[in-house]
Amino acid sequence: MSEIYFVPASEAHQKKEKQKARELRQGQWWKQVLGRGVCYHCEQKFHPSELTMDHLIPIARGGVSDKKNCVPSCKECNTKKGYKTRAEMALESMSNPKKEEDHE
Repeated sequence: MSEIYFVPASEAHQKKEKQKARELRQGQWWKQVLGRGVCYHCEQKFHPSELTMDHLIPIARGGVSDKKNCVPSCKECNTKKGYKTRAEMALESMSNPKKEEDHE
């Protein structure tokens, strides 16, 4: 798949949303989500300390830090997703039929 190009959200938006994400991570809701220990993307089980907060619509793409847009993700899935949206991830997987390797 060719490179994905986008115009990043303003620095002010990114700064504001990153601060909101830090606050959200301190809340009870996020602690409960992490306590389940399941990566949203690969659905595998992890220790809560191995999960990161992933924005389904990335902050850099204009996404916000709220309960509807933030999910737990293992570091490998979060790194692989990067600044892509779920739709872009789906298109990429369709263009690359190679079976995803399991986390081990």
